[in-house]
Amino acid sequence: MSLNILFAARPERWVTYEQPLRAAFAEAGLNDVNLATEMKPEEVDYIIYAPNGDVQDFTPYTRTKAVLNLWAGVEDVVDNETLTQPLARMVDEGLTRGMVEWVTGQTLRHHLNTDLHVLHQDGKWRKEVPPLACDRPVTILGLGALGQACGEALAGLGFPVTGWSRTPKSVDSITCLSGDDGLEMALETAQILILLLPLTPETENVIDAAALARLPQGAVIINPGRGPLIDDDALLKALETGQIGHATLDVFREEPLPANHPFWAHDNVTVTPHIASETRPASASRVIAENIRRGEAGEPFLYLVDRKAGY
Repeated sequence: MSLNILFAARPERWVTYEQPLRAAFAEAGLNDVNLATEMKPEEVDYIIYAPNGDVQDFTPYTRTKAVLNLWAGVEDVVDNETLTQPLARMVDEGLTRGMVEWVTGQTLRHHLNTDLHVLHQDGKWRKEVPPLACDRPVTILGLGALGQACGEALAGLGFPVTGWSRTPKSVDSITCLSGDDGLEMALETAQILILLLPLTPETENVIDAAALARLPQGAVIINPGRGPLIDDDALLKALETGQIGHATLDVFREEPLPANHPFWAHDNVTVTPHIASETRPASASRVIAENIRRGEAGEPFLYLVDRKAGY
């Protein structure tokens, strides 16, 4: 009997995912697959899902064995009360590599202060030598797959990296902290702070006025995680006082960021349009195909979401 797999995302995603998915299914030995954007709910075996698509009520999908998210973030679906099927988040090698490259690039940009020369080609000879990486402590909030990969890459360049997570973790080359006391310690040394936490009720506004005050004077914040991790008003005030030297922000509470938002006009804020990393169709399709293969073989699914924790 054919496997019925519903692709429940926006039409433009179907254009980019259809062929990579079919190729990944064949590679995984899933040869009798009915992949479509429409089918009867009661006949669907698996849903490939984007939270901004049309499927919001999972009640009719009585045969569905798992919902496989196309996004790394699940905050827009995890609280859906009609979702009783297993939910897997996307952990994609391509997304991880892209995030490591973006975070490393932005960290080096601020560490070396390349903006000083890129933005000031005005005939003045500004010979300012930056410290070595070993003298620039970096803190990463969030030690999931993305946080660990970014931390290991930065540690490999010589940065002293501290990582914080809600629960204790151990990662080679990263000083790992957890809990409320650990968060305070992680902030106090962070000349560069990188935010890669999931968005949950506990992490919303985790970078508030009190957290900003704990950072070293002139610290840099890099946020490719989730916009609501930061209290925007508190950040603007900290930028004005010089407590925060610069903020490079890739994610926001409202996207696209409104043209009249003060971040756009602030000299010490860099706005990038949610491009830090993107799920790559080829590698993401292989992740989805592997999870479906596992489901059919009776093996545990990869990257299942803890519904209580929210990620």
